[in-house]
Amino acid sequence: MDLIRLSDGDNSFRVRVLGRRMPGVLPLHDRLDAEVLIESGFVSGRLDLGLFPDDLDGWARALDVLASGGDVCWIDNNRSPEIRVQALNEEHETPAVHVEDVARSSISVFLPLCLEDGWIDEQRNLLQLVRREWPSEVLQTSPGAYEWRR
Repeated sequence: MDLIRLSDGDNSFRVRVLGRRMPGVLPLHDRLDAEVLIESGFVSGRLDLGLFPDDLDGWARALDVLASGGDVCWIDNNRSPEIRVQALNEEHETPAVHVEDVARSSISVFLPLCLEDGWIDEQRNLLQLVRREWPSEVLQTSPGAYEWRR
């Protein structure tokens, strides 16, 4: 299931959620395995990505910033890949995504996308679908201590 799907027919950026990392294991139950997929006429690539519930919250906040015309950096806390999204790249006059995988491959991809109006609302809908499919079920009661949400 896609968490992020940005495509203009020529260029595509997606974050696809594959499922829970370790279902039933308290500390890792809510961690999701995902992949970043980039496709264009020039480059295509795939990167593994692990998502925490906080990352989904961060994406929700990022969508609010994008809706107000700001730029965001998502998953930037020293993890790889770093994903930056511009609501409007001035040079290309379109939204744009920049993915940088410094830790593993040292590769960086910049992808301008001619997106239709309403693209941010579409991303919010995808986020809701992911949260419905894989709800947060683990509560951290103190550092290193976990329990199931009731």
